Order: sequence, then structure tokens, then C-alpha cells
Amino acid sequence: MEGGFLSGQLLIAMPGIGDPRFERALIFVCAHDAEHAMGIAVNRPVEGLTVPDLLERLEIKVKDDAPEDLVVLGGPVEMERGFVLHTGDYQAEHSLNVDGGYALTTTREVLEAMGAGGAHPRRALLALGYAGWGGGQLEQEIRQNVWLTVEADEALVFDDDYDTKWARALGKLGIDPKFLSAEAGRA
Repeated sequence: MEGGFLSGQLLIAMPGIGDPRFERALIFVCAHDAEHAMGIAVNRPVEGLTVPDLLERLEIKVKDDAPEDLVVLGGPVEMERGFVLHTGDYQAEHSLNVDGGYALTTTREVLEAMGAGGAHPRRALLALGYAGWGGGQLEQEIRQNVWLTVEADEALVFDDDYDTKWARALGKLGIDPKFLSAEAGRA
């Protein structure tokens, strides 16, 4: 966590977060500094919407053997806008490099690369929308035990076992989700 910021880390929503949009959410932090934080939920698939389907709707050529990966709901902000979180081996002109060997690209160029099968990211996740926080807001939520943080890894970020990502992230911290409670106590 460079300079106290969480870029390249995962946020794990605690039970009882109080916002159904983030219940059991696992969010990859793409940008975090003193002014703001921005992330993409990586475990909220949009049922029935695959990456090839979306690319075809955007009139982007898709090769016949393109994987049928699901599009995810990245967060409640700008849900009509697409974001591609991917491995850092692919770079477009306006890619945002993220700590840990990841990048975020929002241009059509990356979508065309994903569809055509040429030079494209080794692993990628296409998300609609993002989660955002103002300056100091995410830090305050972490102090209030709304979020836990854990180091990101490619399996948690990119695999398609969406139902277990949240529990697996907790497991990296040695926490069994069965023992978590939405209730807080006072000593």
C-alpha cells in the first residue's frame, strides 16, 4: 500500500454494509489518492450478457471462438459506460496503469482488440459502471469497518467463479465468512 493508498488492492464488503449495491462485493481499486478513489466490482456478473454479445451490439467484429465471458456490473456510477480491467501486458494510448501489473482502459481500441483476437490483454474483465469515493471517504469507511482490504491476485480478479470470489478473498485473510456477523458490539 504505497503512501497509504490502495491502488491495486481489493476491497471486501463486510456483512451488513447497509447498501444492497455492495452486499458481498469484491472491488478492485483502480485509482486511489488524497482526492478520490475509484474501483471496479469484479464479482457481479450481468446474467445473460456476454462480452461477445456486448461487442456485437457496439458493432465490433468478434472472432467466432471468442470466450463467452460475462460482463460484470462494475458499480453504481456511470453504468452505461464500459471499463476494461486487464493485465498490464496490453497497453492502449490512454490505459491507466495500476499497481500490481494491472491496467484500466476505457477506449474502443481495447474492445476491438478483445474481439479481433490480435494483440489483446492476456486476461480481461469488461465492466459496466464503477464505484467511486470522494477524498477521505473510502478511508473513513475502512475505519468504520465497512471494508476489509486484501492483496489482489489474477484468480480473484479475472476468473469466472463469481459466486466464491468474496469468500475466497476473505480466506486470503484467514477469515471464514461463516463467522462474520453484520452486528457490531461494544465493549
